[in-house]
Amino acid sequence: MPYLEGQLQDFKEAYGFQSPFAGFYYCYSSPEQQWAFYARYIQSLWDAPTGQTYYDLAEIVRGKEVFVLTTNVDMQFERVFPQNSICSYQGNVGYFQCSQPCHDRIYPNENLIREMCENMLGMRIPSELLPRCRECGRIMVPWVRDDTFLEGRDWKDGVIRYESFLKQCLTKEKAKSVLLLELGVGEMTPGIIKLPFWEMAYKNKGAFYVCMNQEDSSSPEHLKNKSLYIDGDLSKTLRDLKQIMKGKAGTGK
Repeated sequence: MPYLEGQLQDFKEAYGFQSPFAGFYYCYSSPEQQWAFYARYIQSLWDAPTGQTYYDLAEIVRGKEVFVLTTNVDMQFERVFPQNSICSYQGNVGYFQCSQPCHDRIYPNENLIREMCENMLGMRIPSELLPRCRECGRIMVPWVRDDTFLEGRDWKDGVIRYESFLKQCLTKEKAKSVLLLELGVGEMTPGIIKLPFWEMAYKNKGAFYVCMNQEDSSSPEHLKNKSLYIDGDLSKTLRDLKQIMKGKAGTGK
């Protein structure tokens, strides 16, 4: 894992973490230790270059009506696609929320995250830099899915935009041209993307479901003629697809 071998190597050695996910949900002895990990990890995501895969995807769908439903929290989609065309269903690490939560608001965190990292003492941050809620004084947490996740105005707005997009596209007039493209979705939360996509592909005559993933899989029996699975490295698949589309555009086909 590149993050653990770079920015988080000391946490890996001290705690035995095998992935950033393990460190993110670890039960630390103090909030100063917890936020030291959060801050280092979140800063690494702020500083990470935008993946070429996202640029390739944007190029492939250029000129099309597009909406992104994502369970990623790493801020990559927001760099390439318009914010009003994205629903970040599991949140976004670029924001804080109250850990209560006592009110319906999220806050951009980049400046404070960088200040924490600049003033870190070992694997702890100074207590005075702990992010605290402006309303109740409780310690803030990253705006990502857990048992305190704020499904407030910002989250609901994203869901409403997504549902409105589907309602508009899955009409009898447009359903023949709807592609439900699932990219690299795991098995932890199939109820967010995978299962709804199966249902929409089945119920809408013209909708077609495509899944691209690292491992081979099979489509449900009821989608036998309305689905396609493409296994392999996602970045290579999209890069190759972009080149094929460019070739066709050059020939006018």
